[in-house]
Amino acid sequence: MRTIATITANEMRAINRSAVLEVIRQYAPISRIEVANRLGVSLPTVMRLVDDLLAEDLICPSQTSVSTGGRRGELLEFNASGHLVVGVDLGGTKIHGAITDLAGNILHEVNVTGHMTHGEDSYSLLVNLLENLSSIAASSGKHLLGLGVGVPGVVHPESGEVSLAPALNWNDFPLRPRLERYFGLPVVVENDVNLAALGELWFGAGQDANTLVLITVGTGIGAGVIVNGCLYAGTHFMAGEVGYLVPDRTFLGKPLEGFGALERLASGSGIAERARQKLKAVRPAEALESLTAEDVFEAARAGECWATEVVDETVDYLAQAIAAIQLVIDPEVILLGGGVSNSADLLIEPILRRLAGVIPVQPVLLPSRLGYRAGVLGAVVKLLRVTANYYLLQKFS
Repeated sequence: MRTIATITANEMRAINRSAVLEVIRQYAPISRIEVANRLGVSLPTVMRLVDDLLAEDLICPSQTSVSTGGRRGELLEFNASGHLVVGVDLGGTKIHGAITDLAGNILHEVNVTGHMTHGEDSYSLLVNLLENLSSIAASSGKHLLGLGVGVPGVVHPESGEVSLAPALNWNDFPLRPRLERYFGLPVVVENDVNLAALGELWFGAGQDANTLVLITVGTGIGAGVIVNGCLYAGTHFMAGEVGYLVPDRTFLGKPLEGFGALERLASGSGIAERARQKLKAVRPAEALESLTAEDVFEAARAGECWATEVVDETVDYLAQAIAAIQLVIDPEVILLGGGVSNSADLLIEPILRRLAGVIPVQPVLLPSRLGYRAGVLGAVVKLLRVTANYYLLQKFS
């Protein structure tokens, strides 16, 4: 039986509060009356929410304010520099952590490569990194709004539990509750690609879009889906798992473990493996073991036939996936991120040529603007939206 969703008064207040904050961020300096007009809500509602946001120091009177003799004429702006966020993009082998203000300016960052941890060891490594970054943030004297963590797996959006993250050997791992108990701060936990999509939405190549899809092509392939400015998770929180798309009927009826069908062909590891197969009779096995997708693209730029064949095949596979995304979701823009996006010059134009005249609407396909920093910047967006609920729980509980 289909259920009809309802929301509580506090949930509605949190939604309105988040909307007011985003309007002020986008259109500052702005008056309360203009905020109400843009959102189509009553001025008294806006005034109450503005009072909350002023009390939290998330917004402030604009220095360009012009007095009109009354409170309603005061202009407001987003207090982007008054708060900090600690964000961590936790990968299976690499970690990127950063301290950023609410405008997306990165003040300090650290990269960890080849950590190769699993289970509780991954959690301990994460906690140590968060502690170090939080300590540095505290030394600035600015307010730490909270912590954001992106993980390579499926995350329950309400509980913050990591249902499945094979790269970390996490299954039903209660990450957010544990971090909140440990740090006593608001914490957001999200799929790493979803956070990256939010980062691109506010600070990157998707700033003018309301609906977008970020496809990351690295060791695997994933996508973050933004609809009406919000993440779309799907019924099973699996929206965007495009690495499991089936690019060829030969994959049908053959259950796969680990990587999905598309990932096996078009991810960084898939590209390297297809290259190894082409060179098996040409190069010694030990030389092929270290071959990477970057090596393939470099060889393609040099005009080596084996490499151009692999890249052409990759373009075909990605074009099929992008066609499906464009037709099913119809986003304003599709962004290409991940390590393979460093070779976007060999991918984007050929993909668009493959699709010209094949589907009714030609995608707007652009490279990621933020690169590996997109996830930690997405933590800013997620925290600003989630702390609305956190604040209200503290205020009214």
